[in-house]
Amino acid sequence: MNDTEALTELMTARLLSFGGRGFAGAIDPSTAAYWHLAQRGAEAAPLLERVLVEGTPAGRAYAATLLTELDETAGRAAWERLSGEPGRVRFYQGCVSEELTLGEYARRSLGRAG
Repeated sequence: MNDTEALTELMTARLLSFGGRGFAGAIDPSTAAYWHLAQRGAEAAPLLERVLVEGTPAGRAYAATLLTELDETAGRAAWERLSGEPGRVRFYQGCVSEELTLGEYARRSLGRAG
């Protein structure tokens, strides 16, 4: 996967998962894109900013999460921008999934960061 493919994947992400999903531990392409950009480090920041503005709710959550890992202040600002967003996010942790608004997910993330 290259940066352009990773950007496209996060821009259109339909779910949020940072590890394998389900009993088989399937890795979603958006998770692979997140990992790819995480390896790029600070060089990925401009791509993440684009996803924050133009991406799906799940993509925006991936971008804010990675920004937080790269720069806590920038990540906090991203989560604050997203805290009122109504779009829906399906979040997976292994076999368990939950659907909530991006704003709710952002507020939870702000609570973990604080």
